[in-house]
Amino acid sequence: MRVTIKDVARKAGVSTATVSLVLHDNRRISVETRKRVLKAIHELEYQPSQLARGLVMKQTGNIGFILTEDHFLRTEPFYTRIFLGTEFEARESSHFVLLTTIPTQFTEENSLPRFVTQQSVDGIIVAGKVPQLLIEKLKHYNMPFIFIDYYPPKGDYSAVLIDNIHGGMVATEHLIKLGHKEIAFIGGDMEHPSINERYIGYKMALEKHGIRYRSELVITSEEATGKESGLHAVCSLLDRDIKFSALFACNDAMAIGAMECLRKRGLKIPDQVSVVGFDDIESDVFQDPPLTTIAVPKFDLGIEAMRLMREVLANKVRKNKKVLVPVELVLRKSTSPLKK
Repeated sequence: MRVTIKDVARKAGVSTATVSLVLHDNRRISVETRKRVLKAIHELEYQPSQLARGLVMKQTGNIGFILTEDHFLRTEPFYTRIFLGTEFEARESSHFVLLTTIPTQFTEENSLPRFVTQQSVDGIIVAGKVPQLLIEKLKHYNMPFIFIDYYPPKGDYSAVLIDNIHGGMVATEHLIKLGHKEIAFIGGDMEHPSINERYIGYKMALEKHGIRYRSELVITSEEATGKESGLHAVCSLLDRDIKFSALFACNDAMAIGAMECLRKRGLKIPDQVSVVGFDDIESDVFQDPPLTTIAVPKFDLGIEAMRLMREVLANKVRKNKKVLVPVELVLRKSTSPLKK
């Protein structure tokens, strides 16, 4: 027979409301009462139900997680890893994370996720870049929401962000330390803060080391940041006979596309062109050669977002808070010292 909150209350000699207060770590409960309730929970091996969670706090125990359709791909599990981080951390507080996707080009004709319209979640985590229209519609429901790997151009929000500027500097400085000075940069969707910040890091590293910025070495006009965009960007550099010995791509997908173009044009990696990406996706190690990149701790992004959400729901965050997650260089075989 399933143990209920009433069983715990009866054994501890308190009300069910008091048990719920203890479960939610409410400070109104005395130390002695708390110990008595926790002892009863332990002895009865009680697992709180969603209903019990909400008796006092009036919360569902659910957290919504929203992705655009182009971010939820079997071939590129970057955001899937972030989602898993939230899921693992949610278990620590018996929350449930409800995942849904929305159209990449979200319009007035598109509906909001049902867990929003039915108000069956306590808060919403939004991962990756989303249309401003979605954000405006979500605001009408007066739920706390936290962004991961994106910060909207309008408004003030809590967010968990990648240290993109530092990562861009580290990637570029790695190439500089190998003797490269003609370093190309390719990027797309430059309105995405993460991509733009990586570009800023690239420029800062050049300036720091006294290397002149050359606009002809830079492609930022690609609309997307996928493999095809990377291939197109590098091939356009080569078609214009732009000379470069190294390349920093704004993400690994573009780096992989760039490497494909270089191979098709008969250029050896890294002997003739060194390549660095950003993200450290799973397919990097299967490239020829394996891709040097900036590793983003994807699980940690999800973990930090869930922790921040719990703080917000417990009213422990009085103003919007930003968490910056560090990155690191992962050396593989796609970069080497400049051949003179």
